[in-house]
Amino acid sequence: MELQANVTALAYLVAAVLFILALRGLSSPETARAGNAMGMLGMVVAVATTILSPQIESYTWILVAVAIGGAIGLVIASRIAMTAMPQLVAAFHSLVGLAAVLVAGAAYSSPAAFGLLDSAGGIFISSRVEMSLGAMIGAITFSGSIIAFTKLQGLVSGRPLIFVGQHWLNALLGLVALALVCYFCVDQSAWVFWGLVALAFVLGFLLIIPIGGADMPVVVSMLNSYSGWAAAGIGFTLHNNALIVTGALVGSSGAILSYIMCRAMNRSFVSVILGGFGGDSAAAVGSSIEERPVKQGSAEDAAFIMKNAGSVIIVPGYGMAVAQAQHALREMVDDLKKAGVKVSYAIHPVAGRMPGHMNVLLAEANVSYDEVFELEDINSEFSQADVAFVIGANDVTNPAAKTDPASPIFGMPILDVDRAKTVLFVKRGMSAGYAGVQNELFFKDNTMMLFGDAKKMVESIARAMD
Repeated sequence: MELQANVTALAYLVAAVLFILALRGLSSPETARAGNAMGMLGMVVAVATTILSPQIESYTWILVAVAIGGAIGLVIASRIAMTAMPQLVAAFHSLVGLAAVLVAGAAYSSPAAFGLLDSAGGIFISSRVEMSLGAMIGAITFSGSIIAFTKLQGLVSGRPLIFVGQHWLNALLGLVALALVCYFCVDQSAWVFWGLVALAFVLGFLLIIPIGGADMPVVVSMLNSYSGWAAAGIGFTLHNNALIVTGALVGSSGAILSYIMCRAMNRSFVSVILGGFGGDSAAAVGSSIEERPVKQGSAEDAAFIMKNAGSVIIVPGYGMAVAQAQHALREMVDDLKKAGVKVSYAIHPVAGRMPGHMNVLLAEANVSYDEVFELEDINSEFSQADVAFVIGANDVTNPAAKTDPASPIFGMPILDVDRAKTVLFVKRGMSAGYAGVQNELFFKDNTMMLFGDAKKMVESIARAMD
């Protein structure tokens, strides 16, 4: 038995090291594939070690669950588009939260099976704290992730839903939930535990509905952190070291990522939670703005300008992802390189709907990592660039973030594309960005709008270069 325990501890340690190496690998596009491989290997080791535990008496339901979950995951992974990845991540977070609630509920209902009973026949105080916190965080993660999914998927409006006294109500419910956690340590009655779970479900819903669409990427990252802490809490209840370490890694990395994204948007975490930033773009665009004149060009105009340029900086955004234009874009860039044009790519930290979204799409199109630069590395180059080619990016290129103190995005670091000699902006129409703010770049003298589907426009430009 002692040998088995030592082998299990060693296997969990190997899994934990692989998870840490996975996070390290995912920090860079060049090592992301290796990081994913290490993460998958670590999960195989952790799951296999758990399944081979001598405490397991029957494998029937375990194998059924693995088969069902594996089949569902395989189908979703093979069919999901990159543009739907943020809402998929939110949906998966909800399942992690629900799993934490179900495990906590099972541990509460059958504490003897989990070895949680003290000499007096009650649940250990430490176990009550762990399962109640795990259940509470898991329930908040579940309902909050469901709301994030519906907003990202467009099933409900992305506009913030705000009512009078909302934040005070959330604060009150949060305090009541913490009070129930404390009371559960004194009284392990069913109404206390399940009342806490029900209250947490409601709190998760209320926390996310006031958050606008533009802040959804931060919310998804935050919910990722919540799911990790929920898993860690349940790990303590189950005395499972792998679950504790994995949950802590996910929780801390999600929190750090949320902080980085908030910095990239020049917003505090508290301001995101208090909501109100970013709604439906159509509602935010006034008719007076839409009637302002813009300079409109054709694919032939863009081809002539770029082919005769010395340097071109490509700025991809969510519009490129929606149109799946990354392959056509790379072919256009290949034509520019043949013409002797220097080409590079500029990526904003929150371009798209989740961190690394644009990097993955460009890597999918076999764009060299050496040509892709982050905001802080390339922003100074725009003033020397002949052309900035913006394909689908909007809020992250809006000069109002620097010039208009009244703008909701004022202070957010942006890509300084307006400093290029010529800006070519590919967009379907004049609608505002995801933050619901009209882009003042459209109306600059050095901007030429290229209206149309991003993929078709890029393909037309490439043909015009031949």
